[in-house]
Amino acid sequence: MPARPALSSLRTIGKLSAATGVKIPTIRFYEQIGLLPEPPRTASDRRLYDAAALQRLSFIRHARQLGFDLDAIRSLLDLSDHPDRPCGEANAIAERHLVDVSEKIAQLQALRTELKRMTAECAGGRVSACKVIEVLHDHDLCAAGHDRTEGGLMTSRRRSVARLTP
Repeated sequence: MPARPALSSLRTIGKLSAATGVKIPTIRFYEQIGLLPEPPRTASDRRLYDAAALQRLSFIRHARQLGFDLDAIRSLLDLSDHPDRPCGEANAIAERHLVDVSEKIAQLQALRTELKRMTAECAGGRVSACKVIEVLHDHDLCAAGHDRTEGGLMTSRRRSVARLTP
């Protein structure tokens, strides 16, 4: 049985939140979905987190800042929990994410091109002759090949799922 950490090295959820910059409801969510193990609790039912929880939550936060989705983070954490395994799988996860990021950048560049064109063609007159309003009413007037899905940017994985969904 592992030794319990000294009480002085444990922190409450509020202190963990302050130390990592992760909001308390998000910490609870990560516990609910299994990214962060549920911590031991005091007799008064307060959560107490050790240094390992701080390190794991910091890992999750950094991965989220880099745009990794929760499934990728779960896989990366699993790899991190088994340091003797080869790192090829971690690299493959990062490479897949890099492809998604590159696609998003290309989509954003196409959106920027289209928005520049729309605003440049606006004569500044009445709304009835406004190029911005006209193009927003008719997608076929767009010059750039930007994403036509509702909500804009989509990763290749989400596009594949969208194509398969009726």
